[in-house]
Amino acid sequence: MRGLPFRAVVPNAITAMVLCLGLTGVRFAIDGRFDVAIYAIVGAGVLDGLDGRIARLLKASTRFGAELDSLADNIAFGVSPALILFLWSLNEAPRFGWIASLALAVCCALRLARFNAQIDADDQPHKSAGFLTGVPAPTGAGLAFVPMYLAFVFEEPQFQAWYIVMPWVLFIALLMISSVATFSWSSVRVRRSWRLPALAGIGLLAAALLTMTFEALLLISAVYLGLLAFSMAAYRRVKQRRRAAAAD
Repeated sequence: MRGLPFRAVVPNAITAMVLCLGLTGVRFAIDGRFDVAIYAIVGAGVLDGLDGRIARLLKASTRFGAELDSLADNIAFGVSPALILFLWSLNEAPRFGWIASLALAVCCALRLARFNAQIDADDQPHKSAGFLTGVPAPTGAGLAFVPMYLAFVFEEPQFQAWYIVMPWVLFIALLMISSVATFSWSSVRVRRSWRLPALAGIGLLAAALLTMTFEALLLISAVYLGLLAFSMAAYRRVKQRRRAAAAD
């Protein structure tokens, strides 16, 4: 009878904006404005990183918000990137371009379903050690666009060829549903002596995203892919320490 407090509406409104930006990216792709389509998906990724934190900050976390967040992520980072890549390149594939696009969308949905199914699970080795299982949906969407970044940066048409884009899209789709341990924000620790350089680096990165968007996105993608080997090695060390502690 008293209605919902406004603080409970804010995070859900941000999640709805994520959904709208994802679909808007498809709209720009239909018009052939693929650079703007990427901007829309990147903007959705930024907002997706904020809605959960704002909900916890405002103490407005709800089951409804969690379900809405998963549905929005599936559309913004699964369906929309799949359609954008199909319109940009994969529609030129003789038979399997649409299959590759479907693989990206389906694997994103499966990754989100696995995440939701494990929320209340007691045994979560990756999460308990501060890692994620597989590549997160927003990160996977950003990585799937790497051929587009390369095409925009180097202005070379071969990066748009379906025989280059298709294997890459399938590789990213597999990474999303894989059991690879990936770093999460909770596992990142910055030493006190590196705090100011880290802040300066984040500021420079934000400036680069505004002035040299595709170059910055390409650099971020390369760094993330390079960190996968380190995250797997770090998790392997965590498992070894746990086994040693259990043996003792």
